[in-house]
Amino acid sequence: METMNRRKFLSYLGTGTAALAAASAGLGSLTDNKASAAAANHLFGYQSNKVSGFFKPIEHSKEDQLLLPEGFRYDVVAAFGDKINEAGDTFGFNNDFTLYFPMEGSNTKGLLWVNHEYSSDVFVHGAPDANGKYSTEQIQKALYNQGGSIIEVYRDANGVWNMDPTSKYARRITGLTPIKLVGPAAGSNAVNGAANVQGTFANCSGGMTLWNTVLTCEENFEEQSAQAGLDATHYGWVVEVDPFDSAFEIRKHTYLGRFNHENTAMGLAKDGRIVVYMGDDKKDACIYKFVSKEMYNASLGRANSALLEDGTLYAADMKKGKWIALTIEAVQKLLNDEKFKVPSTVKGKKEELAAKYQSQADVLVNTHEAAMLLGATPTDRPEDIEICPFDNTFFVAHTNNDNHGNIHGHITRFFEKDGDLGALDFDFEIFAAGGRQSGFSAPDNLTFDSNGNLWTVTDISSSSMNKGLFTAFGNNGMYVIPTTGPNMGVAMQFASAPLDAEMTGPWFTPDESTLFLAVQHPGENTTDAAKPTSMWPHRPGDTMPRPAVVAITGFQF
Repeated sequence: METMNRRKFLSYLGTGTAALAAASAGLGSLTDNKASAAAANHLFGYQSNKVSGFFKPIEHSKEDQLLLPEGFRYDVVAAFGDKINEAGDTFGFNNDFTLYFPMEGSNTKGLLWVNHEYSSDVFVHGAPDANGKYSTEQIQKALYNQGGSIIEVYRDANGVWNMDPTSKYARRITGLTPIKLVGPAAGSNAVNGAANVQGTFANCSGGMTLWNTVLTCEENFEEQSAQAGLDATHYGWVVEVDPFDSAFEIRKHTYLGRFNHENTAMGLAKDGRIVVYMGDDKKDACIYKFVSKEMYNASLGRANSALLEDGTLYAADMKKGKWIALTIEAVQKLLNDEKFKVPSTVKGKKEELAAKYQSQADVLVNTHEAAMLLGATPTDRPEDIEICPFDNTFFVAHTNNDNHGNIHGHITRFFEKDGDLGALDFDFEIFAAGGRQSGFSAPDNLTFDSNGNLWTVTDISSSSMNKGLFTAFGNNGMYVIPTTGPNMGVAMQFASAPLDAEMTGPWFTPDESTLFLAVQHPGENTTDAAKPTSMWPHRPGDTMPRPAVVAITGFQF
């Protein structure tokens, strides 16, 4: 573990009681020696399950409720269909990733970005006709209810979180919004000449840039683009939005590759270059990172966005512990080698592939295929990736892959050489494995608190939940896993989701007094709208379940 000096440590913790405790304890650094480890364990309170304030882990549940430990509560901040601004825009469906932006440094007032991943035949746009086709009106409605919402939120004098529907900042970014392509694929033959495209949809998770903009990720775009009659090469990208400035031109960063993006995790290499980690959420897919060509300059603010337009995209070779550069030169060299045989993971004859890959744009539009050609390692649905703020290791949630017998998934921890995010060599370990022994299955989104604990939500499919091998886990949940100390790797359940739902997009306010969380697809198994399988959030007089974002409070400092 990289030694952390006292100033850096306190700066990360902030000005809360944890920081004061650290200062009074006289911790000059956190190292691997027994004395400092004992001091850290005492400070972090692992022995009493202290995670941003003590909580008693809850049990698995099959109730149609969002359940939390004693002493914690939640407020429904926004739910599907709620009006978000005076223009009449409404909160989209199946909310996922959340990201809180303080207004004037406030922990009680800010903007909240929320992803909307997919629509619903039952609850939103209606079923297709007898030929399996949707009308233009249905398609427009489905696209509108995906993308993202920017809402203004605040905590009132009674401690309740609310949405301000009169906010001047609140707006929707949808599957209908004009968006610019940037990077090597923009205007190329690989995207059929497009420099501007229609909308963003299938927005799963995302990340935050060092210059305070949103990176929202397009995941399962293939079927939806086909249904809407849209060019599939225009989707599967990472999209950048400035929540405070509607004049900022929304852009899709093609140098970050086109695949089933789960999220982004941004950090800095030791030489100051931007590094972005990304997972590809499908079976037998890869782990990626992008390293910018130029260095980050904080004084340039939003202009640093240009760093994402030039650099190198890599895929992980986990057999060798190497990052493979995905370049057109490397692909062409391989395909021109008479001895090279196309791997079984790639479709197409060698000569067909050689004709296909003519430019870097072709590599970026066909990222997964290029990674397979060059020898990257297919893994078990690599979803969320997060960088540990204490030691520059990064964690990957591998949700599951029944093709490999990995039914319950696992979380891996990667160690870049010399702790440098820009390194080309790495090592890794299995940090935690899903299953009966750990009490959780199918890890998905991740986040850290300032005590060094890893928080994960689970993604057992609604069709499998409370059945067969998944019976023991109850509904999907949220778990806290210490990354050091005597309870390292031990999962403690913090929340249980309503029926058919999963919880997604956990994000803390800077002082960690509030945790924002999305409750996605409650009642997803419903086939008849008159007989919903869930009614969460149980609004009086409502006739359907509603995906919603909640604010959880009760954390003690």
